[in-house]
Amino acid sequence: MKKYNSNFGIKFSTIQLLTNGQANMKKLYIALIAVLVATAGLKLHAQDPQFTQFYANPLYLNPAFAGSKRCPRIALNTRLQWTGISGNYRTYAASFDMHIDPIQGGVGIRFMRDEAGQATITSHNLALMYSYQIKLSRKLSLRFGAEIGFMQRSLNTRNLTFGDQIDDRYGFVYATQEVFDNADKIMFDAGAGAVIYSDVFYGGVAFHHITEPNEGFLGNSKLPFKFTAHAGAMIPIGRHRKYAGEAFVSPNILFQLQQSFYQLNVGIYAGKGPFVGGIWYRSNDSFIALVGFQKGIFKIGYSYDITISRLTNATAGSHEISLGFQFGCKEPRKRFRTVKCPSF
Repeated sequence: MKKYNSNFGIKFSTIQLLTNGQANMKKLYIALIAVLVATAGLKLHAQDPQFTQFYANPLYLNPAFAGSKRCPRIALNTRLQWTGISGNYRTYAASFDMHIDPIQGGVGIRFMRDEAGQATITSHNLALMYSYQIKLSRKLSLRFGAEIGFMQRSLNTRNLTFGDQIDDRYGFVYATQEVFDNADKIMFDAGAGAVIYSDVFYGGVAFHHITEPNEGFLGNSKLPFKFTAHAGAMIPIGRHRKYAGEAFVSPNILFQLQQSFYQLNVGIYAGKGPFVGGIWYRSNDSFIALVGFQKGIFKIGYSYDITISRLTNATAGSHEISLGFQFGCKEPRKRFRTVKCPSF
């Protein structure tokens, strides 16, 4: 699923305009068409930022993961998308979660910052979440989660260019007369999710942007409802019980739908001792290679998205780094089943 941001209710992109000869005239026409489309009020919709290492950012994937490891957990994520394109996307996320016995549930907090077009559009997201675990049987458990939060969209108008700045001979020489009264927006947002799991298998669904907040700077531009479904298994390798958990393979699938945009990821992780590797395919978009290292409370992962769409020669791919800290805590009085899924 490729990522777009709304800008005046239209798709946002970065266009570098030349200031000489016929090339300038072509860019002039492009700029004028863009202005006409914007003033006509064409309404397209934005999409959420995406993370290749979605299990390394569990609270962003599904609020039901809040407190799923019981002990305190910190996750830090950085994604640099399409680094070969001017004005690429940069996304940063941080989260904390743990289980709290007195309230019989897990709590979490998540913060994210997204920059598009050399920080022309900057987005911030802060969410709080709660999850509750139900034991369905001796081998099966279910977690429900909900989140509420706020989103902020900021538009840096100094990075924008407009048709009234263009001289047909010298290029951009005039000051724009455009006035922006709403270059900063704050919106309420909400979501929910569920995860069902055993000691080997797991699967879940999540529903984000239930309120479909209006994030348009001019006119109405809703952030569409997003549906996520994910499933997988952690399969130990080894005939003897002492090897269980030491080496494993983990096939996984992820499906996301937001408005008319969809994403399907299929892949597999494999691990031995502290080392993890993975290979993924994202439908019609990219192949993904991942390596990770986990020791004690600390883990680090790196993934690279190799673009295979029509943007192949221009994007230079996407890089993602994750850091995680899984702290220890006192053993619970009664059995608590944690969700055993990949950490990357």
